[in-house]
Amino acid sequence: MNASTAAGEETAPDGGWRSFDALPRAFGEPPITCRLRAEPADFTVDEILAFGPDGAGEHRLLRVQKTDCNTDWVARRIAALAGVPHKVVGYAGLKDRHAVTTQWFSVHLGPRPEPDWAPLAAEGIEVLESHAHKRKLRRGLLAANAFELRLRDVVGDRDALERRMQTIARGGVPNYFGPQRFGRGGGNLHRAAAMFAGTPAADDRGRRAGRHLQGLYLSAARSQLFNEVLALRVEREDWHRALPGERLQLFGCHSHFLAEVIDERIHERVVSGDALPTGPLFGAGEPLTTGEVAALEAGVSAPFAAWIEGLADAGLAQERRPLVLNPEDLCLEWLAPDELRLCFTLPAGSYATSLLRELALWTE
Repeated sequence: MNASTAAGEETAPDGGWRSFDALPRAFGEPPITCRLRAEPADFTVDEILAFGPDGAGEHRLLRVQKTDCNTDWVARRIAALAGVPHKVVGYAGLKDRHAVTTQWFSVHLGPRPEPDWAPLAAEGIEVLESHAHKRKLRRGLLAANAFELRLRDVVGDRDALERRMQTIARGGVPNYFGPQRFGRGGGNLHRAAAMFAGTPAADDRGRRAGRHLQGLYLSAARSQLFNEVLALRVEREDWHRALPGERLQLFGCHSHFLAEVIDERIHERVVSGDALPTGPLFGAGEPLTTGEVAALEAGVSAPFAAWIEGLADAGLAQERRPLVLNPEDLCLEWLAPDELRLCFTLPAGSYATSLLRELALWTE
């Protein structure tokens, strides 16, 4: 894998879209090169829920640490041990496979006694906490994710790295969807494109895809269109500024409002981080932007007309996502002359690789 290539994206797709590795960076060439994920413990994630356990109910809310296994597989192992259908196990978000991640799952036990979770440890799954809860854990019910990365074989300019860290701490990075979203080699995008062209959705072995996989393909296509819009905004150097017709999202929530005219008050809110410029998550209905922004987004999406139509036909509604990703608690510590620890916390739905790509070129 080339040093500039991110996880899961070994080759550039040939479907007319930009690979994650080909997306423009906001601040130029990264100041260091390194090796990432030499072992799973080099990439740790701690999921932070938006609420606490209810303390009563027919569900169990489990805090689980998993090593080198994916989220849906863990959910299936929990279901199997509990003797319940996979569909009654919930989780708030997908986490990297090649990592040590701590995340929450719910399982509906009903009148069944809670099983002994200890056998899961042999499969890289450790249940750290178990609480009674009233309802199934749904996707997206996260406050944030805390990351700790160990970068090895680091080569480059330490002073430039410190300056880049300060720049990012002040103004954030482009909030790209990460390569995990698109599958190996952009496979989810190729399958989405085929599905939009009228070919029945299939998995990577050519078997008919179920609703879950079809949802992944739709999500990948939608995410790629967002990345295409953001990439153009980065090239124009206005990804962190409000333009006429911008849809601005309030910091810390999903509420957004239309700013057809950018006056000093709007400018100050954007500079302070109180309001964030957004990009499109395409679906049915009229665009949520006007003016310059609407024209820009229409131009980017024009070559993907079949995708736009397919997303609308699938019942997805127009939504927005911030263009700017602002990390919290960003810090680094040198563990050795060629090894450092990088820590930060990101809002739910954002990707560590989108931050890391502004700091380093890496191999795995």
